[in-house]
Amino acid sequence: MEATRSTRLEPRSRALLLRTAADAIESQLERRAAAGPAEAGLPAELRELRASFVTLTLGGELRGCCGTLEARRALATDVWHNARASAFGDPRFRPLEAWEWGRVDLEVSVLSPLERVAVRSEAELLAELQPGEDGLVIAWRGSRATFLPKVWEQLRDPLEFLGHLKRKAGWAPDFWAEDVEVWRYFTESVAAPGANRRP
Repeated sequence: MEATRSTRLEPRSRALLLRTAADAIESQLERRAAAGPAEAGLPAELRELRASFVTLTLGGELRGCCGTLEARRALATDVWHNARASAFGDPRFRPLEAWEWGRVDLEVSVLSPLERVAVRSEAELLAELQPGEDGLVIAWRGSRATFLPKVWEQLRDPLEFLGHLKRKAGWAPDFWAEDVEVWRYFTESVAAPGANRRP
């Protein structure tokens, strides 16, 4: 069965997800006690078990990106935790500082369920890829890596996209094994530029 896009979120839900992500970051910056969104008052689609990623960029450069691939908690709660992790827990970056927050662009990506891609070779996988559309997960013997569909904006060629993803997993760009596992997914993304938060 082919992967399909998830049902589009209602405009109110999209706005609430951005607000949830922003609240998660702002409460930490302001050292306010916060335990995440009150799920009972949220639209039903934000209470569904869904996976998400939150991406922060500053001046066009990545400033933090964390998320989940499998749905284990309510979407709004998942976004809240991933926003905090992206701002303060991404090991590639120092924790976000208050002066940066007004300049950081915020993006929330909601994932469709993962779909297994049955391929026997790298050539088969490259032929299956839909540039600009597919998020991709590759795994082999305990190591795993993913690229969101947004990465296609920088890596437009499927071979280059896959080579960089293999490097992210800790493999050589030309590596392939018969037992490599592959999944694809789609995302619905909503973004807010940092300019909206500047005084």
